[in-house]
Amino acid sequence: MCGEPEFSELLTEMALAEAPRLFAVVQEYGERVDARIAGWGLAFEDRADVIGVEGGTRMSLSSPERALRGFRTSPHVRPRLVWITAETP
Repeated sequence: MCGEPEFSELLTEMALAEAPRLFAVVQEYGERVDARIAGWGLAFEDRADVIGVEGGTRMSLSSPERALRGFRTSPHVRPRLVWITAETP
């Protein structure tokens, strides 16, 4: 057993070690003409969960890259992943 401060620190370390990675699914229109965020996702060690920003779209996939298929709406729309990190402005 340990005191509350030590236990709280252990829990924080555990949460940081197992935290999923945050990413956005962005749809690019044309060749750098325009873009929009179409969905947000969390990448876990063994899967990725994605939610569309307009509601209704929810995906649980084997990898973040698999989400791109669901956001490819036409030949002129290219979906891509944008990873959000602590260094992302």
